[in-house]
Amino acid sequence: MKRYLGTMLLLIVAIIWGTGFVASALALDNYTPFQILALRFSLAFVILLGMNLNKLSQLTWQKMRKGGWMGVTLFLAFAFQTIGLQYTTTSKNAFLTATNIVIIPFLTWFVLKRPLSWNAIIGASITLGGIGLLSLDGAVSGLNFGDVLTLICAVLFALQIFLTEYYAEELATWEIMLLQMGTAALLSWAMVLFEGEAQLNLSISAISPIMYLGLFSTLVAFGLQTYAQKFTTSNQASLILSTEAFFGMVAAVIILKEALTINLLIGAALIFCGILMVELNPSKLFNNMKKLEKEL
Repeated sequence: MKRYLGTMLLLIVAIIWGTGFVASALALDNYTPFQILALRFSLAFVILLGMNLNKLSQLTWQKMRKGGWMGVTLFLAFAFQTIGLQYTTTSKNAFLTATNIVIIPFLTWFVLKRPLSWNAIIGASITLGGIGLLSLDGAVSGLNFGDVLTLICAVLFALQIFLTEYYAEELATWEIMLLQMGTAALLSWAMVLFEGEAQLNLSISAISPIMYLGLFSTLVAFGLQTYAQKFTTSNQASLILSTEAFFGMVAAVIILKEALTINLLIGAALIFCGILMVELNPSKLFNNMKKLEKEL
């Protein structure tokens, strides 16, 4: 039951992150990428701090170190994604970021010595193909500097998901969130100052998409992700979260009036099939059916 709860919560996260692509596009009209990161992480951190002031005494240096590393990883993932986007297309950036779903199984195998599941690898590969159809739209060229940076970003996002599972039993959800967002916000503001981007547009029209990104795409989404990963593995989490590409496509079609192509429909179907491959585990279903036939 808890596993299904984790799956449903992660799907909600994917929906929020998918629709967040629209908010990010609107925010870029008034802010630089590092300003967006600084504002969204700071908003989430301030709210978390206010909600947990009476619990701060529970934080130890060991907890702060672990949460800090998660924050560094999260910031670097977004930073490499942002910088990479300046040298490559948005579609290739989105697709290469999503390759974290095939990195996670090997990461857990290498660090935790957890056996590789064939249905997880096949499911991740099918889902990756679907994301490729959603993102690349048939136009694939050779790797450039931006693509390499984005691949580094994918490794970092895979590491962030892995660390969330790794520390989920040691740290409370609020501790992971507060320390992770605080560290990411601090590093983002450092980059804002380094780039000389301290002047901010605080008009209502400019700040509205930032509010969505800070409250929903950051505070709510990462909170749900952190909590949900207590009931699921990082392999399953990365696969479910990859559906943000599908929900992003839906949001773009509905809100931004982008064209709905056959590639998008086939890509969405492949993503769905890939998730079923992992969630339902066909090999176990087949074995269970054989046992049931013998009993009958």
